[in-house]
Amino acid sequence: MQTMHMADVLELLAYHKDLPEDMAAESFARLMDGTMTPAQAGSFLMGLKTKGETAAELAAAVRAALAHARLVPGLSGARIDTCGTGGDKSCSFNCSTAVALVLAGMGYQVVKHGNRAITSTCGSADALEALGLPLVTEPQDVAGQLARRKFVFLFAPSYHPAFKHIMPIRKEIGCRTLFNLLGPLLNPARPTHQILGVSIPHFLSRMAKVLSLTGVQKAAVVHGQGGLDELTPYGRNSVVWMRDGWLREEVLDPADLGFGAGSVEAVAVASKDEAVEVLRQVLAGKGPQAMQDMVVLNLAAALHLLEDRLSLKDAVGRAREALAAGVGEKPLNA
Repeated sequence: MQTMHMADVLELLAYHKDLPEDMAAESFARLMDGTMTPAQAGSFLMGLKTKGETAAELAAAVRAALAHARLVPGLSGARIDTCGTGGDKSCSFNCSTAVALVLAGMGYQVVKHGNRAITSTCGSADALEALGLPLVTEPQDVAGQLARRKFVFLFAPSYHPAFKHIMPIRKEIGCRTLFNLLGPLLNPARPTHQILGVSIPHFLSRMAKVLSLTGVQKAAVVHGQGGLDELTPYGRNSVVWMRDGWLREEVLDPADLGFGAGSVEAVAVASKDEAVEVLRQVLAGKGPQAMQDMVVLNLAAALHLLEDRLSLKDAVGRAREALAAGVGEKPLNA
């Protein structure tokens, strides 16, 4: 394309027009490399938010961000991430972290992308640090650690240096932008499989489509009862399954899988210390039943993705056995 002018981009967004692929790619490249002025960046992000970001535009943002990221070399085979968008303000325990560790204890390769707490009581980084796992791993060391533990944590700020000049703009804007969605999409180890939770249900299909456009083979994008960005064992859940680019929407009722009643209060924690203690208990196959059930349900969804011939119902049984056996402690002791 000819030299792009930001005025043309902003004009399109002002009229709620979706950006052509080449224009979106160039715009996000400028945003990530810092050549877009703060005024242009703020207008650009708010224009996209007001119009509504398309899957193609989000995919362009992902590609631009990964072009500036410290990507992990030397990985092969199936590997899964369990990172969600956060933002549900439920103060729920670290379910996705527990699921990741149990999966690793079962022998699956887990590349967990995450950060410290922003809106939650205890972020995945805070929890894993308290459990004694290394928070910062250099890209060239990831393969070795993954081979030893079947688990590696990828601390987002260490892998995305370009975000340093974007953070002040986000703070000045002060409201949700597409960056609230990008975190789970930017794993530098490029997972083949993913459980991605969203707290805003109308992003379900859009996020599934972005995953399909950016190299993920199989995924479940989930939204739980009560606005959680994880599957809940109480109430009905919304799921979009993505397999090799094909999307299938489903309303998942946990009662059909043998789960009982519960509430968001039953899976909430009041402090970081409580979050860490509960996580220890759950990984040992103990802890509150509602939290165990929530781990089992999300773990089952992950197993259903990873094992082609495993039904979701059978995956629940396998998940219960693994959790009860305390295999989630294996990566901590490797």
